[in-house]
Amino acid sequence: MGNIRSFCITWARRLCPGCGSEDDDKADDLTHVEMGAVTGQDNQPNSTGLEDDGNGNSRSQPPQRRDLNGWRVSGQPWEQTKPKTKPITSGSDKGTQVTVEIHSEDTPLKPIRILSLEKGSQRLPGLRGHNNKGFQGTEAPRPPGAKDLHAYPWDKSSLKSMPVDLQQLKKLDDYALKVNVKSSVEDLVKALLKQARTELEKVRAIWMWICHHIEYDVVGYHNKSQLSSKAEDVLQMGKSICEGYAELFEQMCSIAGVQCKKLSGHAKGYGYKIGQTFTGNSDHAWNAVYIEGRWHLLDSTWGSGSVDDSFTKFTRRYNEFYFLTHPALFINNHFPDNSNWQLLKPTLTLKEFENNMLHSSNFYTLGLLASHPETPIIQTVNGKASVSVDCRSGTLFTFKLKGTDEHGLMTLKKHGMKLDIYPQETGRHKLEIFAKPSKAEASDGVYSCVLEYMVECESVDEAARFPKDLHQPVGPSWFSERQGFLRPSHREPTIHTNDGRCSLTFTLGKDISVLSSLHADGSGLAEDMGRRHIMQIRRGNQIELKLHLPHAGNFVLKIYSKKRSDPGNYDYIFNYLITCLNTEVKWPAFPQSYSKWMEDYEILEPLSGLLPANRNVQFKLKMHGIAKVLVQAENTYPLTHNRGCWEGTCNTSGCREVFVMVHENANHSFYSHVLKYEVEAQ
Repeated sequence: MGNIRSFCITWARRLCPGCGSEDDDKADDLTHVEMGAVTGQDNQPNSTGLEDDGNGNSRSQPPQRRDLNGWRVSGQPWEQTKPKTKPITSGSDKGTQVTVEIHSEDTPLKPIRILSLEKGSQRLPGLRGHNNKGFQGTEAPRPPGAKDLHAYPWDKSSLKSMPVDLQQLKKLDDYALKVNVKSSVEDLVKALLKQARTELEKVRAIWMWICHHIEYDVVGYHNKSQLSSKAEDVLQMGKSICEGYAELFEQMCSIAGVQCKKLSGHAKGYGYKIGQTFTGNSDHAWNAVYIEGRWHLLDSTWGSGSVDDSFTKFTRRYNEFYFLTHPALFINNHFPDNSNWQLLKPTLTLKEFENNMLHSSNFYTLGLLASHPETPIIQTVNGKASVSVDCRSGTLFTFKLKGTDEHGLMTLKKHGMKLDIYPQETGRHKLEIFAKPSKAEASDGVYSCVLEYMVECESVDEAARFPKDLHQPVGPSWFSERQGFLRPSHREPTIHTNDGRCSLTFTLGKDISVLSSLHADGSGLAEDMGRRHIMQIRRGNQIELKLHLPHAGNFVLKIYSKKRSDPGNYDYIFNYLITCLNTEVKWPAFPQSYSKWMEDYEILEPLSGLLPANRNVQFKLKMHGIAKVLVQAENTYPLTHNRGCWEGTCNTSGCREVFVMVHENANHSFYSHVLKYEVEAQ
């Protein structure tokens, strides 16, 4: 039967998918699963939690998959989301206790952490190189030296600890994925090495095969079947716990003649909670490999796949990030028992590891560079807290504060984003930051969770309540410029007006037609009336948006566009927050316009859509290509053409409505309505 080892698995429940709130303190079950013969060994539960991760949705979701990074994602109305993931973790070779957290299918997956047993558990035999024909045995791995060390903090130069050309390795990757040998570990390595010559190629072939052929043993785990981390057993079964990944990797490298060491330590994986401390024995295992005269780190468990929320299904989801990860990034969530295996200069203490900000692998693969603040727990000041992210190029961001994006203002910058949040309740709130590539080819519409903070709020800024229609991010940005809105007159996300009026201008790209609307909470401002509080004026490639607010309060100005030549619908581009504190403000809407009113026509006067009764009202309209213009009230009043404008006077006595009509062709006898005014009650 081999050495006997016992495993204790502790379930840790995470985010409640139905309401978006955390349920971190619940432990649903404690199950003992034994490997080999049944023994009387006691397994002492380890209290180390594993981080959870939510999808930011406030509605019930079906079981969700999570990759082994465990990070969550959130979608916008026009986009879909993919699971945020965290890695699986495994125990040390002294025996293991497992803590597993479950996530629903649409929420991100986090690593499964296998916690070590108490001292006294029998140790699995060490796996050394075999001097089989055609294979080279390896000496005992040497400890890391000065030449193995990398500077900390990360220098932002590379995600990997050595140059790796993934395109050149693609042929080898494809070959390794197709190898189907299970007669023995030696035969498998022999087959893989047919296309691998260098140390890097050998390690790469082994890495790709394990990540794509070994799955986490969720079925055996639930059925209390025998669990084994021995390399031969892992190969034959095609599944294992996390420690089995590291054992198999170590033996395959040994057979291939590459020095490899299985490392143990603490990991910020599945079930980890912000601010958590690590005590007791190790809870994870990974590997170090010796390539081209230097040690490098990798984690095949976290590179392999994901489990669903009920921990009943494993889904392979390959993660390149954990192959030869730069040590200054690997330390983000891997803390080895022996600090020399951090491969860093200087090394971090366990306290520093606990206090450092946790970035998901998506943070780095999306090209993000840094986040501020650099501590995971932040406090509000006068009800406000601020977060920013730096990146190399345009990236799209969104956020969830306690499951919603209503209580903040996020703005996109050319090289990152800035977020001000205003929690509307005191206490602790989870803040999640999501990002996605901005490139046109990134058509999957998926946001991935890249950061999590815990926000501690002692006081609430009740004035910072934003309209529900406000869409994140807010204000113009590189993204709106890419859509053709250039040189905005107002670059900040919020526009403050004291008299209830404001004007915005943009230079437009070619062939762009614009539509805008005004929205407010609880004001009874219908969509069509919201548009009538905005006047759009097109002058060549310039557009002006004049706003007259109906009352004081907070409003959302939404801006849409489409190609002029496109008969389809308008696409949402961006929005502003418009604020007015003057309670005396009460502007009427602009006159209603009809389809014959062209976007480059302009009303000079009267701007108000509500005309005084029993008055002579002066009209001045800038219109081109028109033969005649009439104003129809109780009587009809012709306007005269003077220097590009149609001018004249109309008397509003005896009428409730006034229409402006145009005669487009002097040879035609009919007129078209272009504007409609209302007249005050007498």
